[in-house]
Amino acid sequence: MSAIQVSAYRSPKKSELYLFLPQATKLEDVPQELLVMFGEPEHVIDFDLTPEKKLAREDAKTVYESIEKKGYYVQMPPSEVEKISDMPAPPAHLDNIF
Repeated sequence: MSAIQVSAYRSPKKSELYLFLPQATKLEDVPQELLVMFGEPEHVIDFDLTPEKKLAREDAKTVYESIEKKGYYVQMPPSEVEKISDMPAPPAHLDNIF
């Protein structure tokens, strides 16, 4: 697999929330709903992404595949991921909401 030139953006609304986009993608091409939730993206860094690259918190292969499939990747804050995993399962009659 070839490297994807990626730009990383930080959210001003939530600490440790990041958006990864191919450098060729304009912010206007990102789904509007995502940008509303994310806030005005603050550019952090540009880098070459391969599935083997070591990233600080995420699996590079997961990020790479998401960018290829959806055109972007959102890295959630660790506290948000932990909160979601600590939640009890929904009642059986609500199991179709996820």
